Amino acid sequence: MGCTTVLAGRKATNDGSTMISRTDDGHYDVKKLIVISPKDQPAHYRSIISHVEIDLPDHPMRYTSCPNVDPKHGVWPATGINEVHVGMTATETITSNPRVLSADPLVEYRKAATRREKDIPGGIGEEDLVTLVLPYIHSAREGVLRLAELLETYGTYESNGIAFNDEHEVWWMETIGGHHWIARRVPDEAVVIAPNQFGMDAFDLEDAFGQKKAHLCSADLKEFIADNFLDLNQDGRFNPRDVFGSRRDMDHVYNTPRAWFMGRYLTPASHRWNGADAEFTPESDNIPWCLVPDRKVSVEDIQYMLSGHYQGTPYDPYLNRDTGKRGQYRSIGINRTGVTSICQIRPNAPAACKAVEWICFGSTTFSAFLPVYPDVEKMPDYLSRVTLDASSENFYWASRLIGALADPHFAQTVQPIERYRDAIAIRGRQIIREYDQKIAEGGDTAKLKAEANRKLCEMARKETTSALTKITQIASEQMKNGFNLADR
Repeated sequence: MGCTTVLAGRKATNDGSTMISRTDDGHYDVKKLIVISPKDQPAHYRSIISHVEIDLPDHPMRYTSCPNVDPKHGVWPATGINEVHVGMTATETITSNPRVLSADPLVEYRKAATRREKDIPGGIGEEDLVTLVLPYIHSAREGVLRLAELLETYGTYESNGIAFNDEHEVWWMETIGGHHWIARRVPDEAVVIAPNQFGMDAFDLEDAFGQKKAHLCSADLKEFIADNFLDLNQDGRFNPRDVFGSRRDMDHVYNTPRAWFMGRYLTPASHRWNGADAEFTPESDNIPWCLVPDRKVSVEDIQYMLSGHYQGTPYDPYLNRDTGKRGQYRSIGINRTGVTSICQIRPNAPAACKAVEWICFGSTTFSAFLPVYPDVEKMPDYLSRVTLDASSENFYWASRLIGALADPHFAQTVQPIERYRDAIAIRGRQIIREYDQKIAEGGDTAKLKAEANRKLCEMARKETTSALTKITQIASEQMKNGFNLADR
């Protein structure tokens, strides 16, 4: 499943927040934002896709989830923040290579060939991970360790990257084959850009097998590499991307261009991204996994990158002239995105409301990001009561409708779309600031956060309905069957 991830360490952001974010680019999955209470968390879990069954620990915590509205293929929770303000996003589908997958095969479900045989369960995957991990962890590092234990016990049927954050740290974890894994703490001053490829391009094995300050991995990783002749590195340098990742022509169309666009945005001065002497091109295999940005990044910067369609380059599919390169590469803001989230943990906010979850439904190129407090008993209906039938009465479908109507008329709708997105961002920030202050002054914290979320959703409904009205009018005026007597 194609997705795009951006991670930001606390010294890389304007307000000291840690942030993990990802577009969930499924198959036009209808999504919602809900709160899972401890009483609703299963004690015994069974995967729909792999049929694996797992007993879960006692005493789960409350957490947010962005599941599929239609549960026939499983929960697919995508992302969330738990009640102790630990965030998780799962997963970024990543690449591997035949050397790794033959040495440690993926654990796939196998249906019995005859009635006398038994089905063989597969491992865990994107359908399952948030449910299995997020309710039980108290830090980002603890998230890596819990998921590592599950991977080693049950295996996985796909290659994935998973992010965790808390107030102090951001961790990125990548699976290796069916049972192996590697994880690294994101440097505090850095931003990670991950576009569906095995990403890590540096790793300190001494730390991973020593103090474990910023690097963790499977206990037998060194033996696994040596026994299977996986090491392609030269001069003693260990680059996990060369060992465990891919280097395919398809990457140059689908993956690396997205890293190029985001890297170009983050470091326009400190690296050369354009011209004959460019350090990195859209098809470079060595675009860094993480970069120190030229300036501090904000939530709006992450929103911009995750809404990207190569604007300002010859590759923009919305250009009104043919450059010979238009639409050549896979955009970040893509039509089939179900939900995009930014899990932000803010060290300077009151202790009761350090976490904010920014939610965007549908294609990020046309949709707005709405902030909400995640640590509440339930989400407002505008986010949580989503039907499978199209409707303007919830944020998911209203966002999806705006994108579908605006896309064919990009030049005519780009300005009202930008004004709509800004309106939600500005007013959303104002409401969060207002309620941060109220919470800091005391009172019923739970009541205040629920009240803030209702106010945020009322604002979003008003702004989204207004934008949908404007975009529908523009699209109607551009219909091909238009005809006026004056045209003759």
